[in-house]
Amino acid sequence: MSKAHDVDSHDLLSLELGSAEWSLLETINTPDALRQLERKQLPQLAQELRHFLIDSVSKTGGHLSSNLGTIELTIALHYIFNTPHDKLVWDVGHQTYAHKILTGRREAMKTLRMAGGISGFPKREESVYDAFGTAHSSTSISAALGMAVAAQLSGSNQRSVAIIGDGAMSGGMAFEALNNAGAMSTNLLVVLNDNDMSISRPVGALNNYLAKLLSGRFYSVMRRSSEKMLKNIPPVLEFAKRAEEHVKGMITPGTLFEEFGFNYIGPIDGHDLDTLITTLSNIRELEGPQFLHVVTQKGKGYAQAEADCLLYHGVGKFDPVQGIIAKPNNESKPSYTQVFGTWLCDMAEQDKRVVGITPAMCEGSGMVEYAQRFPDRYFDVGIAEQHALTFAAGLACEGMKPVVAIYSTFLQRAYDQLIHDIAIQNLPVLLAIDRGGLVGADGATHAGSFDLSFLRCIPNMTVMTPADENECRQMLYTAMQMNSPTAVRYPRGTGPGVVPVKEMQALPIGRGEIRRKGKKVAILAFGSMLAPALLAAEELDEADSLNITVVNMRFVKPLDTELILQLAQTHELFVTVEENTIQGGAGSAVAKCLQQHELHNTLLQLGLPDKFLEQGDPAKMLAACGLDAAGIAASVRHKIKAQNSAG
Repeated sequence: MSKAHDVDSHDLLSLELGSAEWSLLETINTPDALRQLERKQLPQLAQELRHFLIDSVSKTGGHLSSNLGTIELTIALHYIFNTPHDKLVWDVGHQTYAHKILTGRREAMKTLRMAGGISGFPKREESVYDAFGTAHSSTSISAALGMAVAAQLSGSNQRSVAIIGDGAMSGGMAFEALNNAGAMSTNLLVVLNDNDMSISRPVGALNNYLAKLLSGRFYSVMRRSSEKMLKNIPPVLEFAKRAEEHVKGMITPGTLFEEFGFNYIGPIDGHDLDTLITTLSNIRELEGPQFLHVVTQKGKGYAQAEADCLLYHGVGKFDPVQGIIAKPNNESKPSYTQVFGTWLCDMAEQDKRVVGITPAMCEGSGMVEYAQRFPDRYFDVGIAEQHALTFAAGLACEGMKPVVAIYSTFLQRAYDQLIHDIAIQNLPVLLAIDRGGLVGADGATHAGSFDLSFLRCIPNMTVMTPADENECRQMLYTAMQMNSPTAVRYPRGTGPGVVPVKEMQALPIGRGEIRRKGKKVAILAFGSMLAPALLAAEELDEADSLNITVVNMRFVKPLDTELILQLAQTHELFVTVEENTIQGGAGSAVAKCLQQHELHNTLLQLGLPDKFLEQGDPAKMLAACGLDAAGIAASVRHKIKAQNSAG
């Protein structure tokens, strides 16, 4: 980042956090109020907003670095564009806290990402200013283009703006949308928020001046007039175009976007409000697809976040003066993510064919150590889940053993590639699926509620659900011994505390294990639900004298049909429990098994309900779904009571 950025942030960093007053900010409850301010007041508003955001997020947790980096851009966009008539579409949504604060949700920020509170992402039901709900990346340009075309068809003067980060630009969908939009005459503005690219160096007075010039009406009129004048002299017109591209190419990285059909402007300093407002004001009057490149700094204005934007990307509660203080790791239980990371390193040591792949989730997926130790076999493909899976398929074709570390919610984005490029060809690709089930504060957009359902219907797939940390390690090893597509799906956070055994041993495919022997009632637990199922059985035994069988099913596919048929002879009621939607999930596999063998045992399926579950504390959310020990016990009691009444 340029020296100018360091100088600009100095005064902000020198202010004492917690002592700031929000004299201007308190007057802004809508963008209309923002637009009543004089331009000279906006830097003070940005300063107040930055301090408010640090203070607020330190109390609730959330995304910090990315939001600090877009404060001036957010102010400028709402100042120039007539929101909510004009539409702002934020890609991913990690950077929309300032947007929320300026659109009437300042007081609600104290409930950020909490049950019953406001979402950490844009959400249409939450505000008319949230034009499009986002949380997954690379969708903004497509959505904004759709809105722009709708405005054009209806004769509206509405303007549509997509704000997309450089990371999201690595997603193929963004380029599909650029390709489509550039071939149209629609009034669409794409703002590239560049906070990590090496092309940030050209930002400065010259580039800011050129951006104002290139976005101005005089330049646009002269350009159109020149084209009309020269169109009758094709060689001269072609020379003029080449000369313009050459000159712009020397000072801007916009050639690519110009080739897509956009009028490229930038890069400009995304923290310079004067340049932002002048440029955006000019662009708003231009016709056709426009591309504005702004350069920002993650964590801007907060020294600790500027120094380590990754640490401050997603934070818990912290002291804003002291910053995040690393706590000694007294945890005796490793998380499932850590179990995976350790296993991957161990496997890579044993087998040089092991290749680790992540779609831009190295830290979140536990691959940091692996990336450091095995850099030649580590591939971060960017936010490109579709590419990640087909890339893995290509590796598998040539005898490598690819492991794709991916969150459940992001695997949804590569479903066609999973079916067409991996499963149909029966290629040995291992999917290490993290965040299976509910995830808490990130809410419905990040929950892994559907993977068991959409995986078990795919031919050639093997789907495993570990019940504890050691079983996770052994299942990952088991998957590597197979010559077909496999998925090991585990939840966020820690498990019951079973220490992973260093020695690895393959599990028998499609075999569950009885963990508690009983009679008449059998609870078939999948993955994370084994622990509460065992507790529920103990409670039912003590309180109701029900001696219940509990099975750790382990495999969703292939299902342990033999064990189910065996239990069916001595158990009247089957209860399936899974942290996955009931529709099409593991319980449905058991139902199909009973039906195919013409068995008439009663089946009770417990799982996530048929609705999108919003943010909240994961334990409380599971309890609300009846998936804690008390909820499972209550459901079993109710079912037995209903059976007895019917009988």
